Amino acid sequence: MVAVLEQKKTSKASARFAASEAVDRLRPLCQVRNIGIIAHIDAGKTTTTERMLYYAGTVHKIGEVHEGTTVMDWMAQERERGITITSAATTCFWRDHQINVIDTPGHVDFTVEVERSLRVLDGAVGVFCAVGGVQPQSETVWRQSNRYHVPRVAFVNKMDRMGADFSRVVADMRTRLGSNAVPVQLPIGAEDNFEGVIDLIAMRAMGYDVASLGAEVSQYPIPAEHAAEAEKARAELVEAVAEKDEALLEAYMEDADVAPEVLKAGIRRLVINGSLVPVLCGSSLRNKGVQQLLDAVVDFLPSPLDVPAIEGLNPRTGDTEQRAADDSGPFSALAFKLASDSYIGRLAFIRIYSGHISKGQNVFNPRTGKRERILRLIRLHANDRTEVDRLYSGEIGAVVGLKNATTGDTLCAENAPIELIRIRFPEPVMFMAIEPKSRADKDKLDGALAAMAAEDPTCIVRTDAETGQTILSGMGELHLEILKDRMDREYSVVTNSGKPMVAYYETITGSATAEHLFDREFGGNRHFAKVVLEVSHTPRGSGTEIDVSVSDNVIPSEFKVAVRDGITDGIMTGILARYPLTDLRVRVLSGAFDSESSSDVAFRTAAVMAFREAVMAAGPQFLEPIMAVEVVTPAEAMGDILSDISARRGRVTSMDAVGDMQVIKAAVPLAELFGYSTAVRSLSRGRASYTMEPEHFAVAPANLREQLINR
Repeated sequence: MVAVLEQKKTSKASARFAASEAVDRLRPLCQVRNIGIIAHIDAGKTTTTERMLYYAGTVHKIGEVHEGTTVMDWMAQERERGITITSAATTCFWRDHQINVIDTPGHVDFTVEVERSLRVLDGAVGVFCAVGGVQPQSETVWRQSNRYHVPRVAFVNKMDRMGADFSRVVADMRTRLGSNAVPVQLPIGAEDNFEGVIDLIAMRAMGYDVASLGAEVSQYPIPAEHAAEAEKARAELVEAVAEKDEALLEAYMEDADVAPEVLKAGIRRLVINGSLVPVLCGSSLRNKGVQQLLDAVVDFLPSPLDVPAIEGLNPRTGDTEQRAADDSGPFSALAFKLASDSYIGRLAFIRIYSGHISKGQNVFNPRTGKRERILRLIRLHANDRTEVDRLYSGEIGAVVGLKNATTGDTLCAENAPIELIRIRFPEPVMFMAIEPKSRADKDKLDGALAAMAAEDPTCIVRTDAETGQTILSGMGELHLEILKDRMDREYSVVTNSGKPMVAYYETITGSATAEHLFDREFGGNRHFAKVVLEVSHTPRGSGTEIDVSVSDNVIPSEFKVAVRDGITDGIMTGILARYPLTDLRVRVLSGAFDSESSSDVAFRTAAVMAFREAVMAAGPQFLEPIMAVEVVTPAEAMGDILSDISARRGRVTSMDAVGDMQVIKAAVPLAELFGYSTAVRSLSRGRASYTMEPEHFAVAPANLREQLINR
């Protein structure tokens, strides 16, 4: 009771000294860090996150991925497979700072989780394997971080593994990622001899107590055999910071032996502006180096006050506006993820950029133009939920009660509306037909598919117009397998499914104009409409554009929606083989109507028929997904691997030697990669491994075109 009274007194004092700071926040804004853990699959993200939670006192037992006991991998599918599937959020405290952590997946099929997490984070920790170095998905998540201008620190994990090479990983980061990676630590030993780290800022060595699971860290002078290397590395660190930071340059000119606190401040400034990536090292599984990583998060990564104010558009005026992190400002937040909870209901994960939100408050959604009521507010810890009365700017939490929100929607104050930039998601590359085992389960299946599509923007459900089949699209075989497994376990729907198939697209290679006159009588009434339109090719990856800005004297405004709907139907159903069209622009040029007999049906039909005629005249082609494949193989199996890639219509882009292994990079059509894992193991006697990720779409060859048309 005394403690509670003291806390209330402290809160009242805080209110007097900082009117703009909410008194019942967990920590002031300057002491908040919103970070994500990003990496290639199996680099040790979840293991690192578990140690962070343990040392911060959030959990009292270290969970292990291989035992299926981690806090962050809470889904049954994650624990069975030993991989992260969905991003999980939690909060821990270190050195009196509040660290909101999102652990993201590393598998390419779930890259959407990384995308939407990075959109709302202020900083990130990139985890790299000391043996594998910069791997394909490492490059992908790094590019995603660059797109959102997320400051990062790097952690070279698994220094205890055979083949660990810290300096090679740092060099890889510089060459393959184009980052200004600079070590702030050096390892003491490697592989079986990895003992601890050297802190280049304080110039002290650090060891970790095995009995306390690394919780007790000892500091001691740098061993003599490492002293010269440490001195050289510190000089390079100081010079790297001084090159880009004037304040540190002045301190360096006065005294080459820059004080640790001055050096830390300089590193922090460069990390926040994106011109430096400090590199640390350790072994999360062996409980070494993670506490110093937490220190780096606090010392180097930005608070919400250190990043630029978020920008958006005023939906009423179209003007660009900003929202700075301030509890007393107008409320604005981004719903970056939706999830279903069997006890709570539909959850919307939000990042609050300005203002605060209270339970029972109304919020405005600019996309729908409607207000919705917040029934409950949740603070997250993986799959555990703590209900709170308020959430504040700079925080990540969840709300219950939103009925119409989708991923990427903005929530804001109705009297100060703003629409933040939506998240862009990749196109699915694979699909399968799915149906309930019994007719009684059809409604349950529809509900399960709708719920999963709302949660995951890369899970797309459609009905084939000709066959009536329900088609489920996703990012890969594993993605579809997980979705099907979730339907069985979470939604209790037993299903039959077809074989996963590649999601092709159709496109055009030129431009053409067509017109269609629709003049028929049915139902005792005449229906008349004429539409003239042009289709033209646009750059690869640009999507589709429909322009119906023709004069109302040609096509009245009340029929323009029907024209647009007809063109949209044509785009979605395709021309050659029922695959959606992409990378084209459709422009309505002219038309005709009759004031007495024109109708929506007539204009919709005329539009879709004119569209199909124009596309057929514009050189239609199929687009197939091309995957970036990286194979790590022993030298003796290299010839067989290369021959197999060539037989799969693959194109080798590079070959490099890394240690005693060869790394082959190639671009291979996804259609040729079914069962590739078995082939790679067979060709290399189980010693090679591979990874792949979507790279681009390319025009399919003529023989494949014929197969798809005749399928």
